[in-house]
Amino acid sequence: MAAMTTRSCPCGLPDPYEKCCGRFHSGAASAPTAEALMRSRYSAFVRLDAGYLLRTWHPGTRPERLDLDPGTRWTGLEILGTGDGSAFHSAGTVTFRASYRGGSLHERSRFERVDGAWVYVDGDVLG
Repeated sequence: MAAMTTRSCPCGLPDPYEKCCGRFHSGAASAPTAEALMRSRYSAFVRLDAGYLLRTWHPGTRPERLDLDPGTRWTGLEILGTGDGSAFHSAGTVTFRASYRGGSLHERSRFERVDGAWVYVDGDVLG
């Protein structure tokens, strides 16, 4: 795993995984903004971390289980826009395009704070 420390985080930011999304996945820190949570959730899809995805999903919309496809090869995340979602907000949106081998997902996701922590609520797939 030594090679993992020198590579940038899957979310697209230049920091190594451990200093970026890895600290959220391990529970050492909580995502401070809706965008940071969105990035960490993308990284969790890349790393097949269903536990983190379920923990950061709103209890009112969270599925009972999540089966991730290990054959999906995520290739990049592009943040197209944000609305609110900072430390001063209780809700926010992140519009993104997540690319995978063979296509992409374009979505506007909704996030809310539950007990002070950002969680994913749901999203609208865009054309």
